[in-house]
Amino acid sequence: MCRSIKQLRDAEIPATEEEIRAAALQFVRKVSGYRRPSKVNAEAFERAVDEVAEATRKLLVNLNALTPSN
Repeated sequence: MCRSIKQLRDAEIPATEEEIRAAALQFVRKVSGYRRPSKVNAEAFERAVDEVAEATRKLLVNLNALTPSN
């Protein structure tokens, strides 16, 4: 779906918070159709980015590709 999102699972080099957030942002942009949401939609957009980033962190931890403290 989002070809610009890079693979974050790497056993030797764990993903950084910046990489996780960037992937989440790209995903939400693609799904929502917004590059930058209007003021009315900004809160929902940012909340979605936060939730996708958190889900990504949990997935990587469960795949043992990210340490829980990272």
